[in-house]
Amino acid sequence: MRIVTWNINSVRLRAPLLAQLDAELAPDVLCLQETKSPDDVFPHAAAEALGYTHRVIRGMKGYNGVAVLSRLPILLRPGEPDWCGRGDCRHLGVDIDAPGGPVELHDFYVPAGGDIPDREANPKFGHKLDFLAEATAWTAGRGAARRAVLVGDLNIAPLEHDVWSHRQLLTVVSHTPIEVEALTRWQQAGEWHDALRHFVPPEQKLYTWWSYRARDWEAADRGRRLDHVWVSQDLAGALRRHVVLKPARGWAQASDHVPVMVELAL
Repeated sequence: MRIVTWNINSVRLRAPLLAQLDAELAPDVLCLQETKSPDDVFPHAAAEALGYTHRVIRGMKGYNGVAVLSRLPILLRPGEPDWCGRGDCRHLGVDIDAPGGPVELHDFYVPAGGDIPDREANPKFGHKLDFLAEATAWTAGRGAARRAVLVGDLNIAPLEHDVWSHRQLLTVVSHTPIEVEALTRWQQAGEWHDALRHFVPPEQKLYTWWSYRARDWEAADRGRRLDHVWVSQDLAGALRRHVVLKPARGWAQASDHVPVMVELAL
């Protein structure tokens, strides 16, 4: 089973790129973030034409939004939290009808947190920390994940080589120690296994995002690993391969994030 996560940065604007993604990776399940689309105008026809006949979406106009598109039957998980009481469409939980039994899948879009890493000076940063704390408490209350996958734009690059310069980005939102500690607590609460670092050793550079601000993103290569795939410990042995589709950053009207895939032998 191939699962792809991608911050598409407007699904209606970039709906034509879904065909390019499908041609490159042929995912069974595609998890999108930052769809920026109300549910009533989501580009269902484009997804349907590619064979994603099962879809669960949660969107809003202009901001945030998550979607799970699947070739396999999926069922929305009931009763998931309204994070920070904002109703801002940052999470979907579904059960996938997968070989060997259902797989629980969570698609997250964690708040970016603004530019200033200070709760008092920047409410957006406080919201990010509060979101992570709620997610950690929720996960801890559920216990260790079992036959589960968590993906998404988590907006934190936790490891030294998840950023182009650990030293220069220690005070930059997405790589500050307080964010890294918060993400680590969340990961440990569910005993999640980092699927990308399963394949790429921590001492090697690994990026999934390159800023629009760079004049030549590829030459500068100042990336960060903001997009993640975690699997429960019982699925770690089923991991077969991964792809970080870096060429997608150079597609016409590209997102600043690239698609990330893991393949599981179920």
